[in-house]
Amino acid sequence: MDDSFSGEAGALENSGNGRMTMRRGPMTIISSSILAVLLVLSTGCSVTTREIASDESVIYDEGYHFSDKRKIVNDLVESMLTKPPLISADDRPVVIVYGIENRTEEHISTSLISDDIREKLIESRRVRFVNKEQRENIEKETQYQYGGRVASETRLEKARQVGAKYMLTGTLRSIEKKQPKQIRLKKKSLQYYSLHLELTDLETSLVEWAGSAEVIREASKPFIGW
Repeated sequence: MDDSFSGEAGALENSGNGRMTMRRGPMTIISSSILAVLLVLSTGCSVTTREIASDESVIYDEGYHFSDKRKIVNDLVESMLTKPPLISADDRPVVIVYGIENRTEEHISTSLISDDIREKLIESRRVRFVNKEQRENIEKETQYQYGGRVASETRLEKARQVGAKYMLTGTLRSIEKKQPKQIRLKKKSLQYYSLHLELTDLETSLVEWAGSAEVIREASKPFIGW
């Protein structure tokens, strides 16, 4: 009598000393191999995180990065505060921001750039800003105060808003330059970003100040890899 039992997953055999042993079949080997591959993949795909300081420069590729915003903002604010008309102003001129136009092919929030510029200029105590974004809410509050529910001695006075003297506008542009096609292991590219700002006198329509800040970055990528 044959003291063995076989199947797809494996087989029981008589080892000769009265003990039954399992012989690994094809399905068992395949299952073990799949399990080993899954373990390797799960280890390789694990996610690690770390905190990065706001002033730390971390560059992953030639594209736009948050550290570029800090450099651009600092350069332009310094230029604006150290040149006419702001450096020669006797008072704190009022400015209204009409945004920065994004002419790059990337999705870059230019409102974050203009917000940072406005914040630093306010901190300098050299400029004041009209809150254009809240005009609708200001109008609603004014109407409410004159709707009969607010005491006349505490409600705000109409026609007391301050008009802006200057208008701040800007344009963000980018240019990409790639190496010509040749036989090489890596390909290089240059990415150029330029933010141009203008401060316009609203009464005369004259541009009283203009400045640009630039970022140029080179990237080298292998043709094979990720």
